[in-house]
Amino acid sequence: MQDAKKLQFSVLRAEDSKHIAPYFYRRPNRTCDSCALDSYLWREYCDIMVAEEEDKALFLLMDREGEKYTAMPYCDEEDLPIYFQRIEEYFNQVLNQPLKIYLADKEAVKFLKLEENPRYLVKEEEDFKDYLYDAEELRTLPGKRFHKKKNLVNKFKREYEGRWEYRSICCSEKVVVWEFLDRWYQSRVKEEGNGEDTLEYEIKGIHEVLQNCMSIDHYIGGIFIDGRLEAFSIGAYNPREEMASISIEKGNPEIPGIYQVINQEFLLHEFPKAKLVNREDDMGLAGLRKAKESYNPIDFARKYMVVQKDFKGYEDFVVDKFEEEVMQYDEEDTPS
Repeated sequence: MQDAKKLQFSVLRAEDSKHIAPYFYRRPNRTCDSCALDSYLWREYCDIMVAEEEDKALFLLMDREGEKYTAMPYCDEEDLPIYFQRIEEYFNQVLNQPLKIYLADKEAVKFLKLEENPRYLVKEEEDFKDYLYDAEELRTLPGKRFHKKKNLVNKFKREYEGRWEYRSICCSEKVVVWEFLDRWYQSRVKEEGNGEDTLEYEIKGIHEVLQNCMSIDHYIGGIFIDGRLEAFSIGAYNPREEMASISIEKGNPEIPGIYQVINQEFLLHEFPKAKLVNREDDMGLAGLRKAKESYNPIDFARKYMVVQKDFKGYEDFVVDKFEEEVMQYDEEDTPS
C-alpha cells in the first residue's frame, strides 16, 4: 500500500469525463451515483475533487460547508477492500479526521460487511434511497396500475395533435434549454417567493453539462409544442446494470400531462434497451414521494452514511447535514 499522502486530488474537469466514466461501472451499483453525470451536475454544490490510483480506482472528495466526506471508491468489486482502506488512510493521515461516507451504495456496504464491523457506524439514509422501475413498464404504461398515467399521455396527445414533437437535443441547441430553464425558474421563484439554494446549484450544474456537451456523457431530449421547448430531461446510462439514470426532468407545470409525456418519450427514444430505470430519491418530501410512488417502483437503491468509529472525536462527525437540509425544504416541492 502506498503512502496515503501520495493520493492527489484535483478539481473535477469536464474534459476528464470520457476518461473517468468507465470507473463508475466497474462494480455492482444501482444508485444514481453509478454514472458520472451526477458528479458534474453537483460539482459546484459539493465542491467535488477526484483522484485516481494506478488506473484501478477513482476516489471522490467532497466539501460541504467545511465538512469533508467521500463516496465509496469506484473500482472492481474484488479490489474494494483495498481502496476502501486507502481512502480511510487518506482521511486519517492527511485530513486528520475519521472516514466519512455519504450515500454509500448498498452493494458496497454489504460486500465490505460494514454493518457487522464494530469499527463503523452505518446508518441508512432512508430519505435518499433511489426509486427503481421496470423500464419496459415506463415505456409502455401497461394495465390498471398505469391507467391514470396513460390517460394523461393520451389527453395531451389529443389536445396537441400535430403541434407537439419529441426531439433529441444536440449540443448546438443548448441555448434553447437555457431559455426554457430561465422561464421555468422565474415562474418557480414568482410562485414560491424565493429561490432554493440547491435549485440554483442544480441549474448551474445543468449549464455546466450543456456548456461541455461534447465532453460529458449524457442524453438529453425535450418536448416541443409549436416549436417551443416545454419540457426536457437529462440522463445517463449504466451499461453494467442496463440502467437508465434520470437526473433532471423539468416541464411547464401549466401543461397537463407534460411530465408523463417527457418521462415516456425520453425512455422510448434515448434508452430503448434499458431494463431498469433509476429516477433518484424523494429527499423525504411528501410531494416528490407521491409522484415517484405513482409510477409503481419495483425496488429501491438504498444508501448509507458510514462513519469510522475508532478515530478520536468521531462523534463530531456523526451529524447528518443532508438530513438537516431536507428539513428546510417545502413539503409541497414540485416533482422533478
